This record gives sequence, structure tokens and C-alpha cells, in this order.
Amino acid sequence: MSAPGDESPLWVLDLDGVIWTGSEPVPGSAEAVAELRDGGAKVVFATNNSFSTEQQQVDKLASFGIDAVGSVVSSAMAGASLISPGERVFVFGGPGVVEAVTQAGGELVDGFEQGGVGQGDRVPDAVLVGLDWDLSYDRLRSAVQAVRAGARFIATNTDSTYPTEKGLYPGAGALVAAVQRSTDVDPVVAGKPYQPMADLIRERFGREGIVVGDRADTDGAFARTLGFEFGLVFSGVLGPGDLPTDPMPDHTADDLLGLVRQSR
Repeated sequence: MSAPGDESPLWVLDLDGVIWTGSEPVPGSAEAVAELRDGGAKVVFATNNSFSTEQQQVDKLASFGIDAVGSVVSSAMAGASLISPGERVFVFGGPGVVEAVTQAGGELVDGFEQGGVGQGDRVPDAVLVGLDWDLSYDRLRSAVQAVRAGARFIATNTDSTYPTEKGLYPGAGALVAAVQRSTDVDPVVAGKPYQPMADLIRERFGREGIVVGDRADTDGAFARTLGFEFGLVFSGVLGPGDLPTDPMPDHTADDLLGLVRQSR
């Protein structure tokens, strides 16, 4: 489970189902991260949650005893990596997407109306869609009209649901599907398991390692996109009875701590 040569092993960890479930920590997850770092490994937290800002993710991890400053990569960041400085972007998403686009040097556009007058009559260079808890028909209309007018269509991720303490909520994929259906345009998807997020992790952290997650369709597929090993933990969505999966994990354990100690 470690990279050869002098490069420190890289562990790319999913959050929900690996570090926490909803608002509760997975037992031993903070201890596992500490043991990895004590052993010289680099740890990255990779999430398809595009709504939360980077600081909100860091703060939540800190509340569980995990220092994650500079170590969080989100699908919002991956989506913003496809934006060039100065490009005009309509964000149909939450604060995390707005933050990432701003940090990438994009110019935020309030809306778009075909045939309108003023700022709204200029077609944005891109529409970036992510989870948006404050969505409105007007914002959906702006996204659809901008894409139909030629704006690039970028999705942070296509997760159909979003896990919460109150059950599954509609995920970013539900909003992406609405724009897709109304435009007949397929988006470039940035988050797990797609290439933009893989490129971001390789560029910032390293090119060999292991992805740890609780799902095969996102975390396992992401490991394959990266060319990393896949460690499946049974503390989230999948359990031992769900094997075999596609792709099959290279390693399995009840939880992250078990997987880390198994790797010694």
C-alpha cells in the first residue's frame, strides 16, 4: 500500500463513510490518520461535497481531532480547475463552488437571460453546476439558457443523492440532470471518479498511492482513474455481503483504522 522509492505513500481518503457518517465520527478514524502521518504517509481528504467551503471541511475534520489544513480536495475545486483566470462563470451551486471559482480567478456572473439587456445579455464562458440548497427556477433557467447559448457545461459531480442525518437528500447530480435534460448537452464532470479531480490530486500531492472509500462506483472507480490501489472499508455504504464489486478492492477492512494497521 505504499509508493516505491523515496516518495512518501499517499493515502486519498473519502470523508462520509470513512472519516464520519453524517455528524458522527467513524470510531478510530482520527487515530488512523495520526498513525499514517506518524509513519511518514501523506494524507489527502477527497470529497464530492461541493457545497461546503474548504474552511468548513477543515473545521469539521478539526472537530473530530484531525488537522486537514491544506489537505482537502473537493469536486468544487476540481470543477474550478477547468476555469481559466478571467473567464466569466455562472455558478449554479453553493458557497464551495463560488469560493473555488473565485480562487481560480474566474469572474462570477449573476445570471443570464437570452435577449436581455446589460450584463445578463453576454453569454458566460462556463456554467458550473454543483449542489445548491438555495436553488430556484430562475437560477435553473439562467443555467439552461447559458448552456444553450454556448457556455461550457461543467458539473462538480453527478452523485444522485447527498447523505445527511435525516436520510438521503437530492445530490448535485439531480441538478446536473435538470440542466442536461433541458439542453441536450452532456457536462464535463470534474469530481470523483473523473479525470479533473485525479489530475488535481496528482499535481498537488503525488502520483502513486491508495484511495480509501466506502463505495466502489465512486471511490473504487476513482482509484482506477488515478492508477492507485483501492481500499474498501465497511463503515459506510457497502458491507462484506456486497462483494464482489466493480471494481474489486485491492484491500478490505471494517474501517480505516483496521485498513491502516493491516498495511503495516
